[in-house]
Amino acid sequence: MTQTLTQVTAIDQELSNRHIDLDEGGYFIIYLDLNENLIRAKHFTNFIDDRGLACDPETGKPIPCDGKVERRPTQVFKGRTAKEICVQLFEQTTPCPVTRLDHAAYLGREFQRAEAALLSHQPYIQD
Repeated sequence: MTQTLTQVTAIDQELSNRHIDLDEGGYFIIYLDLNENLIRAKHFTNFIDDRGLACDPETGKPIPCDGKVERRPTQVFKGRTAKEICVQLFEQTTPCPVTRLDHAAYLGREFQRAEAALLSHQPYIQD
């Protein structure tokens, strides 16, 4: 049985709404640098409070999911392909800022999506 694009999209949307535990190692903002033709990922530290919320280590306040947050990244990763940025992040950075396997899998998927958008000259919005 062949799946249609509509079916695959529905599965993906449903899974995007599931609960996830946040990574104590921090979070990433992934975006395309069209001037340099690169995928970039800014890494930010956080801590997880007793409610399961990601909080800013400097202020102790929860980090909002929507809206602009003015924070300095701890590192910025860049690559021309998903594989290149994954090698930098997971194989060449010690200690690795990703502490959860589900977070690593998510980042790999997002880097693949970002690479596809870069190659096809389409907009990329991080899930």
